[in-house]
Amino acid sequence: MTRVAAIDCGTNSIRLLVADCDPETGELVDLDRRMTIVRLGQGVDRTGRLAPEALERTFAACREYAAVIKEFGAERLRFVATSASRDAENRDEFVRGVLDILGVEPEVITGDQEAEFSFTGATKELHSDGDYLVVDIGGGSTEFVVGSRHVRAARSVDVGCVRMTERHHPGDPATPEQIAAIRADVEAALDLAERTVPLREPRTLVGLAGSVTTVAAIALDLAAYDSAAIHHSRISYEQVRAVTERLLASTHEDRTAIPVLHPGRIDVIAAGALVLLSVMERTGAHEVVVSEHDILDGIAWSIA
Repeated sequence: MTRVAAIDCGTNSIRLLVADCDPETGELVDLDRRMTIVRLGQGVDRTGRLAPEALERTFAACREYAAVIKEFGAERLRFVATSASRDAENRDEFVRGVLDILGVEPEVITGDQEAEFSFTGATKELHSDGDYLVVDIGGGSTEFVVGSRHVRAARSVDVGCVRMTERHHPGDPATPEQIAAIRADVEAALDLAERTVPLREPRTLVGLAGSVTTVAAIALDLAAYDSAAIHHSRISYEQVRAVTERLLASTHEDRTAIPVLHPGRIDVIAAGALVLLSVMERTGAHEVVVSEHDILDGIAWSIA
């Protein structure tokens, strides 16, 4: 076993996994897995820069994670940064801060690298005939990956729950015009993805990240967020549509009352759900297999 620490810093959240990995058996044992909503991508779509308050929230989370990594004695750490830090003019400021706190430089990876990690993390435990379509709906971007044991095609597009919310400002509830505007952006992104990735071919759709797992938790009517119940659950197209319509028609107060909804997702979950619904409609998928294992697990495996 190799003890590793992996950090995934996205547009909306930063997450840590400390795990023991055995590359020989394919076993990965969680020691600590945690997530903090930092909204690093606050305003990036509009300004092209990381906001000072967003950087400070992220650095505060890094200080917390540094203590956890030290406590567990992880032998190696890899810090991967995705959409928001790819897009920002002042990403050097972000890199310096992380290096000072954690002693490693964040790797600002490409969308294709992000897709590779997500695919590995999501499919390593699954056993299915034919190809998977892995869809990772993030805050700033969504990754589409097709493959069986290895990636065959991948594409990252700039639609995510935070980006769509900031761009179109869906109200409480969202208006038909706002919904149509988000839909138009998502459909254009799907057209772009489909130039590279055969979205309609795979037999199994696998959904990753907070928007997907939250939709699943709501569909399952959980009293509290339960990773074990969500992981590898199968949520039908009808369930996804019902949850999406409910979220789009809800007020901020309505969403606050949903017990499984993290406070940091209250304002962006409706857009995230609409991205998932649009993907299912484009691909004709009857259900989505929901995975709690994703890019974070893929990063851990890359170290091991």
